[in-house]
Amino acid sequence: MTTIKITSRLLDHVGSALCGMLPFEQPADAVLSRVFRDHRELGHRERGFVADTAYGVLRRKRYLEKFCGADRATPRRLLLVALVRLAHLNQRQLAEALTAKELDWVAELKALPEPELSLAEAADFPDWLTEQLLAEGRSPEEVLQLARSLNQPAPLDLRVNPMKTTREAVLERFQAEGIEARACPYAPLGLRLAQRPALAKHPLFLDGSIEVQDEGSQLLGHLVAPKRGEMVVDFCAGAGGKTLLLGALMRSTGRLYAFDVSDRRLAKLKPRLARSGLSNVHTAAIASEQDQRIKRLAGKIDRVLVDAPCSGLGTLRRNPDLKWRQTPESLAELTAKQAAILAAASRLVKVGGRLVYATCSLLDAENEAIVTDFLASHPDFVRKSCGEILASQGIALEMGESLRLLPHQHGTDGFYAAVLERQA
Repeated sequence: MTTIKITSRLLDHVGSALCGMLPFEQPADAVLSRVFRDHRELGHRERGFVADTAYGVLRRKRYLEKFCGADRATPRRLLLVALVRLAHLNQRQLAEALTAKELDWVAELKALPEPELSLAEAADFPDWLTEQLLAEGRSPEEVLQLARSLNQPAPLDLRVNPMKTTREAVLERFQAEGIEARACPYAPLGLRLAQRPALAKHPLFLDGSIEVQDEGSQLLGHLVAPKRGEMVVDFCAGAGGKTLLLGALMRSTGRLYAFDVSDRRLAKLKPRLARSGLSNVHTAAIASEQDQRIKRLAGKIDRVLVDAPCSGLGTLRRNPDLKWRQTPESLAELTAKQAAILAAASRLVKVGGRLVYATCSLLDAENEAIVTDFLASHPDFVRKSCGEILASQGIALEMGESLRLLPHQHGTDGFYAAVLERQA
């Protein structure tokens, strides 16, 4: 934050972003995109400052509110507290950007002691989420450790497209270009960048050699582990990050169906697909999990991935607004939907076929509880060990029956997955 000159214009842009974000009526990234679209004059570093500062406020909202006083946590006041208490800027650095009255308040803020915080405030979680995590058996210390890792910005992870190049070749090229990168510790095709360079116009991105994808998300593809020539379904494909990985693992053979209920999300897959060099992907927008196209494929599919719609609480490093946008009521709606989607997707799986259920949630209610209930009502499915499946591919990740990834332990987003196999 301190490497850029702080001007009143720059803070106005952050304030504009926060005014759109803090009602939590739409995704924060959509608000940010609109601010940048309206102000194309902003450079790369300025956009970085606006994004980092606004997201910092969302991450630490409860902590920042303690300094604002009751009912006085306006976007502007939260922004000033973030600059002083989180970015540790002083009056001299802010002198050109603030009014005299604001500079006086900055001096007061610098002098205030750290406030006393409840567990939920220290975690910067809503009360209901803290209570849920405790109820699922986590200790207060574990909740805090998890929260602190989720309140850090995520690194930039990339996935190399093996249809186009190798990880070693990309690392060599990045090194020559001064882009600091290293191999991800677990995902065989993953790269982690030290900084966040603008890659949208990089030749390797434009020709489909690399894609942005969290390492945890990449590992889901290795749990599906599709083979050449198989019939595979990505049941909730979205914008298709995992679809592209599955297609590459299949070496563009067989048939890979990308289903989603959102035309808009699938539309984002099309340019990525064109870059990827894959010819085995068939996209289809479906009306629901009961769509006729799904019924026609019943019992014919070798492998099905269900990356279910979820609370997204495992992705708070990237989407800090989600913890304020989700509620116990929205969670109840999601768990009902997850159970219905998993049951519908299971009907596609042939005898001996594999079904992978996954979420980017931290909550057992969306994870283990869904799988346990499914197995109780589907005796023809049995669990397979995620740890053994990954180990068979040379992925050294200590996991048992389920995949449970956490940012403070694995450096990835929070993910859960279970692998189920259909028996005769």
